[in-house]
Amino acid sequence: MSDIGETIRTITEKLVPNLLSFVIQFLSFLVMLVAFFVLAYKPVKRILQKRADFIQKEIDDAKENQRLAASKVEEASAILANSRLQASTIIKQAEQQSFVRAETIVEEAKAEAQNLLTQVQDEIVLAKEEALESIRAEMVNVALAASKEILKREISEVDNTRLAEDFVNRLN
Repeated sequence: MSDIGETIRTITEKLVPNLLSFVIQFLSFLVMLVAFFVLAYKPVKRILQKRADFIQKEIDDAKENQRLAASKVEEASAILANSRLQASTIIKQAEQQSFVRAETIVEEAKAEAQNLLTQVQDEIVLAKEEALESIRAEMVNVALAASKEILKREISEVDNTRLAEDFVNRLN
């Protein structure tokens, strides 16, 4: 039994610590806990808080940028719609101007064609008159030649001309 008593005492010594040893270990634990709190926890907490503030600032900036981007998109859409309207107006004006110009060109061409037609008609009338005059002169010469043959005599130039003109006038 003494063996059992000694075993119980050994077990008791091992289970129940020495009070002085316990207090020293407890104080060491407290000092380490305070040192950990001061040296590690507060700086880490401060770093984590800075990181959280930075992330929150980035989120706020991103929201602001998104809001600005949305307003810029709306502004760009308005400008694009206005540009399309202006382009449409310019195209319509150009079409109207081209139609007016086309009508002007057609009218000018018609006027020029009419002028050319009148000019050609005048030239035809003039050519006809010249041809008739040439034919008259030729007929006078033929009539003179025929009258010389018929009469076999010489008629004066004045008589010849008068006879030829009478002949031509009767033909007209």
